[in-house]
Amino acid sequence: MFENLSGRLQGVLERLRGKGRLSEHDVEEALREVRLALLEADVNFKVVKDFIARLKERAVGQEVLQSLTPAQQVVKIVHEELTALLGGTQARLAVSPRPPTVIMLVGLQGSGKTTTAAKLALHLRKQGRHPFLVACDVYRPAAVQQLQTLGRQLDIPVFAPGDDPEEAMAGRLGERRFDAVETARRGVERGRYLGRDMVIIDTAGRLHVDDELMAELTAIKAAVNPHEVLLVVDAMTGQDAVTVAEQFQARVGVDGVVLTKLDGDARGGAALSVRAVTGKPIKFIGVGE
Repeated sequence: MFENLSGRLQGVLERLRGKGRLSEHDVEEALREVRLALLEADVNFKVVKDFIARLKERAVGQEVLQSLTPAQQVVKIVHEELTALLGGTQARLAVSPRPPTVIMLVGLQGSGKTTTAAKLALHLRKQGRHPFLVACDVYRPAAVQQLQTLGRQLDIPVFAPGDDPEEAMAGRLGERRFDAVETARRGVERGRYLGRDMVIIDTAGRLHVDDELMAELTAIKAAVNPHEVLLVVDAMTGQDAVTVAEQFQARVGVDGVVLTKLDGDARGGAALSVRAVTGKPIKFIGVGE
């Protein structure tokens, strides 16, 4: 996804390498090109502005301009600042010393939460863990069945609304939908009872952020006290992904981000923006279906 951005940046920096000594004007011209490349890659405007300010502060210093290899110094600075923008180091999942570790996935409808839950479970099993999936999307048609189907394909157990006899009775007697908060709580209990060390909760989404969704997610979070709240964001939504991330961070609180559909995004700006705007690490990326 970064190919276009990389191509543009390499072109700018190659032109710098062609010069012997650099003037402040040369550096500013290059930074203008870098700024345009980032904006065209759909990076958030404020993120670009702050990024270029940091680059300029470092790149027009006497240490760089009077260096024997000023162009290489500028290239190094751009590389370091881009790395810092994405977090600098790999951020791993928090693991509870007392199993199970509870991971709660949140995000808008269509962002890929259910698929991500199954992929994450498979990833953890490959690491020697014993994952357990909990289906808490009681609204979207066939959401529960989707997770159950994925669970069967991967041979990973799934707790669904109605699996618990007490909950099933309450659901029928009350003539209402199953309660997502109660499903989450009972799902974690079942995972603990079965000796599973990683419980992944798939929650409901909406087409947009609303009070009802946020209230439910906050209630689930309070009920199960997750060790990780991961926000699942569709990278193809571009700048909307940044707005969504800000709102979830402010209203629910997240520990990390999962960017999905990265192979479908030609620009990649969401990846650079979400990390900078939320201050939370991108813990996983998703490609393919």
